[in-house]
Amino acid sequence: MNRIAGLACIVMLFVPIACKRNVVEKRKPNILFILADDFGNHDMGCAGSTYYETPNLDKLSTDGMRFTQGYAACQVCSPSRGSIMSGQYPARHGITDWIGAASGVQWRKHNRHNKLLPAEYVHQLNSELTTLPEALKMGGYVTFFAGKWHLGGEGSMPEDHGFDINKGGWEKGSPAGGYFSPFKNPYLEDRIEGENLSMRLALETSDFIKAHKDTAFLAYLSFYAVHGPIQTTQEKWKKYRDKAVNAGLAETGYDMAHFLPIRKVQDNPVYAGLIEHMDEAIGVVMKTLQELGLDENTIVVFTSDNGGVASGDAFSTSNLPLRGGKGYQWEGGIREPYFIKVPWLNTAGRESDVPVSGIDFLPTLLELTAVDVPTTQHVDGVSLVPLLEGKAMKERPLFWHYPHYGNQGGQPSSIVRLGEWKLIHFWEDGRDELYNVVKDIAETTDLAQSNETKAKELRIMLDHWLKGVGAKIPQPDPEYDELKAMKRHNETVAKRWPALEAERLKLLSEDFDPENNWWGSKVTRD
Repeated sequence: MNRIAGLACIVMLFVPIACKRNVVEKRKPNILFILADDFGNHDMGCAGSTYYETPNLDKLSTDGMRFTQGYAACQVCSPSRGSIMSGQYPARHGITDWIGAASGVQWRKHNRHNKLLPAEYVHQLNSELTTLPEALKMGGYVTFFAGKWHLGGEGSMPEDHGFDINKGGWEKGSPAGGYFSPFKNPYLEDRIEGENLSMRLALETSDFIKAHKDTAFLAYLSFYAVHGPIQTTQEKWKKYRDKAVNAGLAETGYDMAHFLPIRKVQDNPVYAGLIEHMDEAIGVVMKTLQELGLDENTIVVFTSDNGGVASGDAFSTSNLPLRGGKGYQWEGGIREPYFIKVPWLNTAGRESDVPVSGIDFLPTLLELTAVDVPTTQHVDGVSLVPLLEGKAMKERPLFWHYPHYGNQGGQPSSIVRLGEWKLIHFWEDGRDELYNVVKDIAETTDLAQSNETKAKELRIMLDHWLKGVGAKIPQPDPEYDELKAMKRHNETVAKRWPALEAERLKLLSEDFDPENNWWGSKVTRD
């Protein structure tokens, strides 16, 4: 009897431990969704950059599953962000350009003298859509947003679309006060003069995680970085200036694209420093998860809303060997970093070359958290859980529709990607271009004429999709003046291109000084 009683006591000692373990195992997983702004597919060490240093992103790329053919839903920001929130293509939710861009006859005020008038578009996220945070809230999650929103102003803020807490998200698409406090952001109070914006957003996210460590949460960290204006500290500028000079500077930094010069080298020391600030901020949040013991029960996502800015804006980076960049119809404009870490699915170190899109995050994350996908709206994306589990998925087409001119030099176009093939339809002249983007990642060889059968097949598929989503089409501008367009082009080649080359060398000169106390960053460092 004593032996039996002793065994019973031992069993009873382990029952609470087993029960506790079951509670942990059954708890819904947390989600940390990290979204960078204007961050290129090759702006990381793990993607082949020898200039930018991104140790925390490099680690995340190997801790999770890396989708080597991951795409944003659009080549500019607001449409892509709306697609992550809704699971819908931009042509369906209606936000097809960055909110605030001119459309219709208003486009003429830019004096670009283009052939087409860009299509009209929706200027805020539809309140009738069930967003990712709204679906998760219905599933018992507490939801947090930090950083760039750019999906509408009053009445269409993060709090209006399912986020319980908002730190820094409003209608602006760029950091109004720059990357060092004062931020000039009504939704992010200033605490320390000269504080770095990326780090502040990371600290806000970490504080939220600490306060809700015992509750299932969505922490959505949406950096303003690396959107212009590009800024860094003097220390980081010097580090990357010296690195570029020691490696040997290229004689020229730009080539001429269709409308604007386009950067062909990664050697901007200010942009490199801005990237490192963001990477350090990501490291802070990842460390918080680890210290709290939440890393094994937290899904982590990292992606970008569009390609790196190689042309237009701050002309910051090169996306080579991908062609183009932000605003462009080429791979450099839409192919993005796309990492998903799901610890219990052993995603570490695995890669997938299946084409996937930002529309897929909503159904994927909802399946991983056992939350129902909204049935009140059409969801274009599909769950990537089979791929995360090491299984195959049925091949499907992916679509893009951008009936606008990008500030960066992109053209109004629509795209379909199926398997290794990518067809681009240009609305200016109605031509189609066909590329095998597996064999020809730089999109150098147009196969539309030599493979008319495939081009026709994809064009029919694209036309059917455009009609099905009710896509808005750009219209010819009756005031188009070819002579004015040619004059503008010639001035760009003769004046702006040389000016950009001079600016590149200025940033790399030993005595470079932004004449603004390094954008205020030195306030907390002197």
